[in-house]
Amino acid sequence: MKQFDIVFENKHLLVVVKPAGLVVNRSQTINEETLQDQISRYLKLSRGNLGVGERAGIVHRLDRETSGLIVVAKTQSAFENLQSQFKNREVEKEYGALVHGVIPNDGVIRENIGRVGKFGRFGVVGDGRESVTAYKKAGEYSFSEDKFDDLVAESKLNKGRVRYLQKNARIYSRVSLFPKTGRTHQIRVHLKHIGHLVVSDIIYAPSKLLKFDMLWCSRLFLHAAAISFRDPKSRKILSFKADLPNELKSAMLNLEKV
Repeated sequence: MKQFDIVFENKHLLVVVKPAGLVVNRSQTINEETLQDQISRYLKLSRGNLGVGERAGIVHRLDRETSGLIVVAKTQSAFENLQSQFKNREVEKEYGALVHGVIPNDGVIRENIGRVGKFGRFGVVGDGRESVTAYKKAGEYSFSEDKFDDLVAESKLNKGRVRYLQKNARIYSRVSLFPKTGRTHQIRVHLKHIGHLVVSDIIYAPSKLLKFDMLWCSRLFLHAAAISFRDPKSRKILSFKADLPNELKSAMLNLEKV
């Protein structure tokens, strides 16, 4: 069973690392254990305890497929204070991703995001909610010729799809991302919009690319790597970092720095 790790705890809050594959919140459509269930047991919360039990003190969310840092309140006053910090964009967040292609050195993506179609997908839409993501390239990577050929052979794709991979799956960029808003799938949607899909994105990648990605990277390459906010009581700035998970470190071993 996937479990969270605690990186910090005081009387008012927890900072935990959520593994990829663990859903954050309970819902009627979720029939598996969630981070909310695990936190509720850890904090010994009932569902309605101080209004925190309903969310188990969880102040913000990560996608199921994303790993990384999450802030959890232990009291109602801390919950309200931390929620306010997120709402007022006072919290600084940094994510790490590996994306297809050579992304510009830095930039800011300002595109509204809203729900599109069915199946829980989101996209850039004119009447969507304001969404802003800043980014900075951290490096470029590629497969060796032999490694790429081995993966293509393993994928057993037809010649047309192999040509697609030769164009779209040879070069990658490591990216640090700084979301200024917190929309569902924001980073994934914004990166797709500018033509740089996150590696192994099971929702937004076309099947021919996803099949290839999953041969060498078993999960979405997106990690909530750092967060800074003010302690609800002392008002001191607290900053935390979470190392890249081992499965993503292993994926990077398939690539060479350009």
